[in-house]
Amino acid sequence: MSTPMIAIADPYSSAHRIAPAFRARGVRAIALRTAFTLPDTARSTWDPGQFDHIIDATAPLERVRERLAALHPIRILPGSETGVRIADELTSALLPETGNVAALAAARHDKWQTGLAVIDAGLPALAQLATSDADELARWRTANGLDGEPIVLKPVHSAGADSVHLVAPHADPRPTFASILGGRNRMGRRDDVVLAQEFARGVEYAVDTYSADGAHAVVMVSVYTKHAVGDRLGIYESVRCLPHDAPETAELADYVRAVLDVVGLRNGSAHVEVMRTARGPRLIEVNARTAGNPLPEMTRLATGADQIDHCVRHVVDGVAGPRDYRMDRHVTAAFLSSPRTGVVADAGPLEALADLRTCVGMHLTARSGERVDRTVDVFTSIGRVLLAGDDPDAVAADYARVRAAERRLVVG
Repeated sequence: MSTPMIAIADPYSSAHRIAPAFRARGVRAIALRTAFTLPDTARSTWDPGQFDHIIDATAPLERVRERLAALHPIRILPGSETGVRIADELTSALLPETGNVAALAAARHDKWQTGLAVIDAGLPALAQLATSDADELARWRTANGLDGEPIVLKPVHSAGADSVHLVAPHADPRPTFASILGGRNRMGRRDDVVLAQEFARGVEYAVDTYSADGAHAVVMVSVYTKHAVGDRLGIYESVRCLPHDAPETAELADYVRAVLDVVGLRNGSAHVEVMRTARGPRLIEVNARTAGNPLPEMTRLATGADQIDHCVRHVVDGVAGPRDYRMDRHVTAAFLSSPRTGVVADAGPLEALADLRTCVGMHLTARSGERVDRTVDVFTSIGRVLLAGDDPDAVAADYARVRAAERRLVVG
């Protein structure tokens, strides 16, 4: 009997762990690569040694499908965001019983289509528009009574708070609109349309799930703190794992399960971002893939298993699906920002954070004497510190120490 294989589309970033997790259970891996020029965040996690076969997925889809079919994979999984669409398409063609609702594929790949599906289903949603016409944007804003309110402009296809802008009340949206339209986002895609949304005031959460045959388990709920830099939204400050019995967890879980049904996600991981407003939950976006770093590691620290672990058990062991999570440890990730572009005078205060009692991991890109960019999104963060422990007060105290060290950073 031949060794079973899975295929992973763009196995980068947090998805780099999928292949070794399956290999540990006797399942080999095939890499589908949709691009060969990778950003630094993806290049550092690409390990060709983990794969028995590497397929050029930039070739015509029919050719990719034929080559993959000859290898008889038992699952085709998305890796990073750039692999979601092709993994969905190939699964529908080769392994439809393991995939999602093909007719609703656009609602899983396109933020505009996601919003339409949620609105059409009657779920609470944000007002939105996708357009390549600045005049249409202005008319939409007026028609929805949003001239006196902030609105958000961003690419239809993006990740990591890439090119997410806030337009102030009564401000002309055209300059911001023009800065996005026609550019290339960090996924390498041209932004031919811009997504406009009403600004949601509230607290932002990530709800990470794993679905098996239409049953959706909540693997982790996390709460974000972010800030803006000028008109750039979504600069991460922290992500904190939320206890399973927190008051808002059930409301968020119910809303996200309904959203997953609406977009036809029946199998696999999802990372869903939701704003909890005074009017209730409002969807920000659905990502039909494993959560990005550092959420998988945080989830393992807090509960013992992340989405990838649940995927392996589902595929290899035939486990119907996980139960909703139970949190055993308190976990927070602190993201580090540079207030300006320049040279780091002394990174010592940041390096010393590794000695904090609850620090279980640190990734630092700012070094003394090296140039850094001003932090405007997750890709320009200068590092993060992972804190975990049984005592939430100890974690909170160390988080305060991280922020104090960040304030002492001198960039000139």
